Amino acid sequence: MIRKGIPEMTTVTETLDTETPDIETPDIETFDPHRWAALVVLLTGAFLAPLDFFIVNVAMPSITAGLGASSAEVQLVISGYAVVYAVFLITGGRLGDIFGRKQIFLAGLAGFALASALCGLAWSPMSLIMGRLLQALAAAFMAPQALASIHALFPPHERGRALSIYGITLGLASIIGQLLGGALVGADLAGLGWRLIFLINLPIAVVAFATAIPLLRETRGSHRPHLDLGGVVLSAAAMTALVVPLIEGRERGWPWWTIAMLAATPLFIELFRRYEIGLAKVGGDPLVAIEVFQSPGLLRGLAAIGTLYAAAAFFLTFSIYLQAALGRSALQAGMAILPFSVGFVFGSTFSPAIGRRLGAAAPSLGFVLSAAGLIATSRVAALAPAGVVPPAALMAPALLLIGLGMGMSIPTMVRVVVERVARHRAGLVGGLVNSTLQVSAALGVALLGGLFYAIIDGRTDASAVTHAFSMTLLAIAGCHLGGAALAAGLGQRRPDHEREL
Repeated sequence: MIRKGIPEMTTVTETLDTETPDIETPDIETFDPHRWAALVVLLTGAFLAPLDFFIVNVAMPSITAGLGASSAEVQLVISGYAVVYAVFLITGGRLGDIFGRKQIFLAGLAGFALASALCGLAWSPMSLIMGRLLQALAAAFMAPQALASIHALFPPHERGRALSIYGITLGLASIIGQLLGGALVGADLAGLGWRLIFLINLPIAVVAFATAIPLLRETRGSHRPHLDLGGVVLSAAAMTALVVPLIEGRERGWPWWTIAMLAATPLFIELFRRYEIGLAKVGGDPLVAIEVFQSPGLLRGLAAIGTLYAAAAFFLTFSIYLQAALGRSALQAGMAILPFSVGFVFGSTFSPAIGRRLGAAAPSLGFVLSAAGLIATSRVAALAPAGVVPPAALMAPALLLIGLGMGMSIPTMVRVVVERVARHRAGLVGGLVNSTLQVSAALGVALLGGLFYAIIDGRTDASAVTHAFSMTLLAIAGCHLGGAALAAGLGQRRPDHEREL
């Protein structure tokens, strides 16, 4: 059985917590002398969450074979994590404001370790799916505390450096995830195989937990909002109604309940919108301030960002193609992503300079480059004889081009979108960006991964897998070209006095 995975992606974006302009505690003016050591601990949590998006991709063939999972169950292992993580990111940030960031970080870290153990000991596809959902929930509580704590622990002249390290850490998570996943599965220590990709989290979490207790200083937001439980429930219902039938529908022949859930999705979204507006009118603390969407260009920017993680299906299908069609090992499949990783690092590094040079045209450039790389990769794979590894001289530059485009697009679009609103909304919009990436990753696996499996139509021979891989990449390229059109012209930052929402 062939399987699915989701990347997640690497976001240089912040996640969220509140829209209050100052999240520092009143007595934090005496800055913590251990703040840099504390940052290392906090970044462990920020690193583990995206790492567990990527690390699963390379291991999915082994997981499928080991547990006898169906393609729909395999998709849920990945997409379920992405959706739960996306839905509860803002909630996790709010909990840190209410109960203290250290306390919520430690609780999330402990929960992540326990859920990782459940995943590593999974005895069936459903037990693994449940472990992944719990893992994502814990990650959503753990990861947001790093960004909020950076603002609270560091003086203004050090925050820029701390935030840069934060962004680099998130970028490295995607690269290391692919490489580490292949290495651990290939090593097969003590016969554990794919289980190592989850169990490796346990010693990391234990060390981080023990170190965090003496090093982390408790901080809370200056404004302690109430938790919007109604908003959490309605947003979770909307995401579930959208993603679950897209994942399960094709595998089950589109039973009535999948159609009903899809039809109910707009209703849940509208209920969420009205509830949040009503809560704000009575002086409550809505999970999402709906009026922020009135900022010109914001929705278009978020839609463009949403097309980026159609590339989630690339990571999944690329790993399947390498192992099922070309007979590569998990380690070789992990190493094959290196050209993409190099391109991503270069793209991220030089995106600010390119943005300054190209102005309003900059946001579209990264999308166009990644689309060109996807088309080139598709053609290189399709033109090689079935079952034969394409020449590295052709495949490596194509993969590098995909990474270069993605590396340019993500930080550029994050910056562009956050600049559409006033500064006190930046945290909220950062959370929306991060959630958009995670949800689009889930949808990328559900829709484009579904396209891949539909083209294969149950066949497992090299030519069928290669053809499905090639066609799926063309579809992803089409999504990125659509993103280029949506992003066109968004690079021109509006004056502060025009950004009132």
